[in-house]
Amino acid sequence: MSLWYNAAVAERWKKPKRFDRNLIVIGAGSAGLVSAYIAAMVQAKVTLIEAHEMGGDCLNTGCVPSKALIKSAKVAHQIADAARFGIDVGAPIIDFPAVMRRVRDVITAIEPHDSVERFTGLGVDCVQGYARFVDPWTVEIDGARRLTAKSFIIATGATPLIPPLPGVENSGYLTSETLWDAMAMRSAAPDRLVILGGGPIGCELAQAFQRLGSNVTIIEMAERLLLKEDADAAACVTARLESEGVSVLTHHRALRFEANKTLIVAGPNGAAEIAYDDIIIAVGRTPRVAGFGLEELGLIVDGRLENDVFLRTNLPHILCAGDVAGRQQLTHGGSHEAWYASVNALARPFKKYRTDYRVLPRVTYTEPELATVGLTQAEAEAQGLSFDITRYDLDDLDRAIAESEAHGFVKILTAKGSDRILGATIIGQNAGEILAEVTFAMKHNMGLRSILQTIHPYPTWAEANKYAAGQFGLARKPEGLLKWAERWFRWQRG
Repeated sequence: MSLWYNAAVAERWKKPKRFDRNLIVIGAGSAGLVSAYIAAMVQAKVTLIEAHEMGGDCLNTGCVPSKALIKSAKVAHQIADAARFGIDVGAPIIDFPAVMRRVRDVITAIEPHDSVERFTGLGVDCVQGYARFVDPWTVEIDGARRLTAKSFIIATGATPLIPPLPGVENSGYLTSETLWDAMAMRSAAPDRLVILGGGPIGCELAQAFQRLGSNVTIIEMAERLLLKEDADAAACVTARLESEGVSVLTHHRALRFEANKTLIVAGPNGAAEIAYDDIIIAVGRTPRVAGFGLEELGLIVDGRLENDVFLRTNLPHILCAGDVAGRQQLTHGGSHEAWYASVNALARPFKKYRTDYRVLPRVTYTEPELATVGLTQAEAEAQGLSFDITRYDLDDLDRAIAESEAHGFVKILTAKGSDRILGATIIGQNAGEILAEVTFAMKHNMGLRSILQTIHPYPTWAEANKYAAGQFGLARKPEGLLKWAERWFRWQRG
């Protein structure tokens, strides 16, 4: 990013002598809300502009509704599987409209956390409307009202990526954003559901809808599902999906849509037709950058919002956070970036902080859950790092055995010759909760021995971390010293 370029762009417009606001935040998702909150807490005058609903994708179409749906699906599965626990109640009766009403009720219950009323009470000026830059220091809202600010944070999120397949426009496709309204109108889950994309969203929705009565097919062009995750852990998720009836087609590439809701795919055995009642496209998300005047400011480079390690764009008083920054696509990642973006915006020019992504956990909320923090084994190998792997299988964990969920593992990577944690992958029941302790240890530079020395209540899932740390220690026991100890105790016995 060139400072000469910044100056050249800025000189095209006249900078105001006074500003209406210290900070204007565009977008009220997780990144925007946290940015506005931080600004208000330090007594800056801040305006938060949102064109649609407060809470952004996470509250309205992402994390919250999907987890509510997953919970209903999990209950249905537990009922169907209850005989395994000595309780036979027969097959569950699924009231799909009631399931979708519950999803809406969950959103409604959480809405006050992200509401205009709450943030207005915190000192944030909340504005409903569509913001567009007219110059580097001025935005126009809905083509009428104008506001100036010393700094800006772009937090406009991302939108589902729709591949340019022939016939896609008339395919009736749904996305993670549009499926909720569509499903709210249905009397039952779709009979034949195709999900294009085998990432976290695709896998979560596939399992949930299969459990709620759909016949689900996942189509993934890569060699396996969850390509970003540890291969062994992803294989566990795939095996579970298939055991529950999901048809998993990896190495299959979508070619085109045809009439009568048919998708043509190419696989190892040639082309095939897949009929569907509904299809969800979940092949990724692309930063939402169009329509905000960013192109005219020279901030869009090769279709993306260019930004540096401080989350500054090509104009350093305009920063970004969340999905639009293009570095990660996690709700908590957006909140994490929001701290850096807001502090770097408000502390200019005296202080700036480089964004730290070293300890950024993520969870795929299938059953079993797949949770990761730091490096996976493949990433460590790609970086040429020297590391050791410690693995503890959950079929040995008493709590897992007691709950008949004795499957999965904890895999922890440590720097060679050290207990310093480079990364961890956990696959199993409550993996996201188990991961929190490892994430805390990594964040505060605590090694595996610190986890081993921590008292864990019995029997809990978190004990898996302690037993993994115990495996680490057991593999490094001082054999020479133990031989001398054996001699000493033998001498003591006379």
